[in-house]
Amino acid sequence: MTDIHRKSPGPSPFPELQDHGLRLTVWDPESEEQLDAWFRGLTDPDFGRWNTPLKIVHDRAEARQSLRSKAVGAAKGTNASFRITDAASGTTLGHIGVNEIDHVLSVARVGYWVLPEARGRGVATRALAVAAHWALTDLGLHRLELGHALGHEASCRIAERCGFRYEGTLRGAMFESGRQDAFRDAHLHGRIASDPEPDLS
Repeated sequence: MTDIHRKSPGPSPFPELQDHGLRLTVWDPESEEQLDAWFRGLTDPDFGRWNTPLKIVHDRAEARQSLRSKAVGAAKGTNASFRITDAASGTTLGHIGVNEIDHVLSVARVGYWVLPEARGRGVATRALAVAAHWALTDLGLHRLELGHALGHEASCRIAERCGFRYEGTLRGAMFESGRQDAFRDAHLHGRIASDPEPDLS
């Protein structure tokens, strides 16, 4: 892992991270530009195919509330939600979260999405590498988990390239696409602090 620069992103207790040509920074729920990116990300058909949030976003008002809830989670220290941006231009590329942070068990779960126009450039892989390195070093966690719907081969490749080993298939562990009354199987990947850093070269 190359140099990671950190600075306080304002009210969030979590730092800004920079490496691999990306800057991971706090979302601003009051920014219309960032709200637009968040709304597009959560309503993108490809996102919906593989993910069904606990609260499905239908409009910009719900999207803003969703972003504000992320800020609440950050203030409590239970969720670190990062806006993935291009380090040079500041353009929003997607989102990555270190979620359900449990300092007692020293574990958290990671999830991410990338906007359609930013796909195919290794954004998710690079962002996951940066966020995982931070979580397993500065944040002091022992273990990170990453789950994805069975059949989501792109997420499988990203996880394994970033050092998240495949650990098994969890039966009925995720909502079906667009439904909260039916379930589907998921792959579980894990990485622990003593695992070697991935080589993204």
